[in-house]
Amino acid sequence: MRRRIPALILTAALAGGALATVAQVATAQPAAAASITVNINQLRQQVDDLRRKASVMDHYGAYDEARKARAQADAIQRRINQLEKAEREAGRRF
Repeated sequence: MRRRIPALILTAALAGGALATVAQVATAQPAAAASITVNINQLRQQVDDLRRKASVMDHYGAYDEARKARAQADAIQRRINQLEKAEREAGRRF
């Protein structure tokens, strides 16, 4: 019994310390998330470059590489659309 009590106290102290550390990290994350910025014009330029690259690859017969470049361009375009929609809807009131 004497050996179990210190082990239980030590375990509880370690668990409490871990919870306090997690709570500090959880409060710091929202501040970091608010500082992300995206340059939409730069993303649009990447889409144009990838589409131009895909057309050149098609011209030279590299169809698989062209398909991959178009897929990347489509993914970036979908992200641009999501960002623009989020900006439009951020100002709306419920």
